[in-house]
Amino acid sequence: MAAEIVNPRSGAEPDTESDEPFDPAFALHRGGKLAVRSTVPVRDRDELSLAYTPGVARVCTAIAQKPELVHDYTWKSQVVAVVTDGTAVLGLGDIGPEASLPVMEGKAILFKQFGGVDAVPIALGTTDADEIVETVVRLAPSFGGVNLEDIAAPRCFEIERKLQERLDIPVFHDDQHGTAVVTLAALRNAARLTGRRLADLRAVISGAGAAGVAIARFLLEAGIGDVAVTDRKGVVSADRTDLTDVKREIAGLTNRAGLSGSLESALKGADVFIGVSGGTVPEAAVASMAEGAFVFAMANPDPEVHPEVAHKYAAVVATGRSDFPNQINNVLAFPGIFAGALQVRASRITEGMKIAAADALADVVGDDLAADFVIPSPFDERVAPAVTAAVAAAARVDGVARR
Repeated sequence: MAAEIVNPRSGAEPDTESDEPFDPAFALHRGGKLAVRSTVPVRDRDELSLAYTPGVARVCTAIAQKPELVHDYTWKSQVVAVVTDGTAVLGLGDIGPEASLPVMEGKAILFKQFGGVDAVPIALGTTDADEIVETVVRLAPSFGGVNLEDIAAPRCFEIERKLQERLDIPVFHDDQHGTAVVTLAALRNAARLTGRRLADLRAVISGAGAAGVAIARFLLEAGIGDVAVTDRKGVVSADRTDLTDVKREIAGLTNRAGLSGSLESALKGADVFIGVSGGTVPEAAVASMAEGAFVFAMANPDPEVHPEVAHKYAAVVATGRSDFPNQINNVLAFPGIFAGALQVRASRITEGMKIAAADALADVVGDDLAADFVIPSPFDERVAPAVTAAVAAAARVDGVARR
């Protein structure tokens, strides 16, 4: 069976008993955005006996005797669980599992539309890390991979780590790693455009949550010259006594320049600003960055630096919005990453697979590279196949592929 992109009542009218004006978003979502359809016909007794009893029993017996056959004779190897607890949904925050479902359905649509991967939204009625882990572990036999979505930091780090330890299928927290992959791809191309290497750059990240921490780690893995992470209290530095365990770890890995103090002070002479926090960065701080700087202001709907301001000082400007050039959009990464991992039945997603995804994504731009085109459009049909192939190849190199 497969998840089908369906909108049963896309032309629905608003509630006639309501005084609220017509909202097409509500019309689109009425009845949900997903359905399940059969991939085989069941039109007569013979087809029924093959799809269900008694024919299905022979398949079940074969899988019981040789468990790896589950990948060949069920949908397991092509379906992902999209799991959330509803605590960090888009820009809405902790809105709970029920309210998160429209976003999870949307995520499943993106998996199918851009990667050809079936996905099932699962919103859990608990925020306890151990309960989430135990629940997902028990659900895992039905899925080929787990996409963690919109789970607040710092619990998201613990949940991902524990699931990776206990499961032999890919576990991927998209808020962390999808964002990091697309950011690295755009940064590679921005550096290429301006004749620099990643190692030449010093970056400052605004935001020490899931995305900020993951981007910092990933940029270091990829070879950036230096990166400092900031939170509401300034630079996450080793001399601070108010750090969580995650921030303490990131302080030990980053900030080779030994910066301290505010975000504004850290931006003086910096080559790259990466915003994943919201808020507003003063124009004077942007003006203090190095000549030819890059500003990736990715908060939605309001970037930390408005593009009109950023363009006064920066060589390359990117946001998280679709109405400006250079959108840092996770849909460029996660469908292809999972498609590649599932294709080779990978046991996990490695750093090498994520770097391969970023490189493939950057390469799609090719000779069309320009200041307003350092990252391709999500609708570029070359993206998913390129990322899928690169991730599958990297999985084999890293020894996590099983086919």
